[in-house]
Order: sequence, then C-alpha cells, then structure tokens
Amino acid sequence: MADLFWLSDEQWTVIEPFMPKDQPGPERKDDRQIISGILHVLTSGCRWRDCPATYGPRTTVYNRFNRWSRRGFWKAMLAALATAGWAGDAAALDSSYVRAHRSAHGGKGGRRPQAIGPSRGGQTTKIHALTDVLGRPGVLLLTPGNTSDVTTAPAVLAEAPGRIQRLAADKGYDADWLRADLRKSGITPVIPGKRGRKRKIRHDRPRYRERWRIEATFNRLKDYRRIATRYDKLARNYASALALAAVIAFWC
Repeated sequence: MADLFWLSDEQWTVIEPFMPKDQPGPERKDDRQIISGILHVLTSGCRWRDCPATYGPRTTVYNRFNRWSRRGFWKAMLAALATAGWAGDAAALDSSYVRAHRSAHGGKGGRRPQAIGPSRGGQTTKIHALTDVLGRPGVLLLTPGNTSDVTTAPAVLAEAPGRIQRLAADKGYDADWLRADLRKSGITPVIPGKRGRKRKIRHDRPRYRERWRIEATFNRLKDYRRIATRYDKLARNYASALALAAVIAFWC
C-alpha cells in the first residue's frame, strides 16, 4: 500500500520546484508524502477520511488539498507547466460530461452556481479542454452540464498557454461567428460543418483525424475515479483535482 500511488522520482523532480517556500508557522508535513495521499484519494475514489495512514494524518491530506485549492495553487501549477512545455502550433478543443454525485449538488431547487446543471445524464458538470499537438491539456474549464460548447469556446481559447495556428474541434463548434473570430486571430479552424448547412464546409480531413488525441485525454483523466464522478461540492476543489490529475498524467 505504501507505494501504490507514490510519486516517482521523475514526477517529484517536476513538481518539487512549485512547493511553497519560507512560509511562516510550523514546518509542514512532508510534501511528497501528503501529495501522494491526495493522489491516492483521486485515483481510488475513496473518501478523504479513508486515506491510508501511510500518507500521513488524513486531516492533513485533506486540509493541504483544500487550502492550496483555495489559493489556486494546483491550477497555477498546471498553467505554468503548460506554458513552458506547449508543443506545436496545432490544438484541439472539446468537452466531456461528468456525473455529479448527490453529495455534490444536494438540496432541492434553487440556483446551483458550482458548475452543475441538468443534462440528459442528470445533474452533470462539463469539462472543457484545450490540448496541444501531443494531447496534453493546457486549459481545463468547468461549466454546468447544460452549457453550450460553442459559446464557451472563446473563454477557453482566451487562456491558451501557447501559440495556436490550427484548431481542431467537432461539429458542436460549427458556428459562423466562431469561425470568423478564429480567422481574425490568425487561427485556421479545422471544424466540419453540420449536416443541415446549406453551404458545405470544407475542412482539412487528415488534420481533423488527429482530434482523437483529445478524446484520449479525457479517457486518461477519467482513470482518476474522483474525476470520472464528481463528489466535490465546490467547483473550485473539483477544478483543482482535475488540474493535479492533468499535471501527473501529462506533464510529469
């Protein structure tokens, strides 16, 4: 159990420079051990209270995750790694649903601002991702499950960590205004047209086939059970879990 989800030396070499230094107060518990405990919870899907003692006190594991999530630490780490390592000038854009567990949305009626909304699968959260040519996510954005892909695209692209010359996306992003905005920004859209279009859209088919990489990205992220099903009530904490999973799966 002690090394089930332990960070390898190579992974820790990437993560260690981001650890906060010279903070006031008592000395922190071993960062590598505690983050390994966080990863154990994300991967196994267990409750925080069930985190094995080998990773340290379970309250310390949760509090470290929650406190650094509140500071935006995990998302900032992903953004920094993606900015430094963004590959190529081609990118892919897509989204995927995750089912929100009852403990996440809870309550009856009323507004739910925590990136949870009704869809065909019930109460869901939608993960919007922008990946580089190698399929590594540089942007991960959460919206309620009933949010349109195409209307969210500008917000995702605004956070792009590197240069984009070509953007591959599926028919859900087929909108004249989005195509015009992309071209105005110097980005060539690789987006097939919807079947009902009167004017057929031509797109680069060979480059579009490379879009499978972003599908594989979502599959890899959902290997983490607490990513595949959302248990976190706060969108902030779920986004942090998603960022940490992306760092370990793609950038280490």
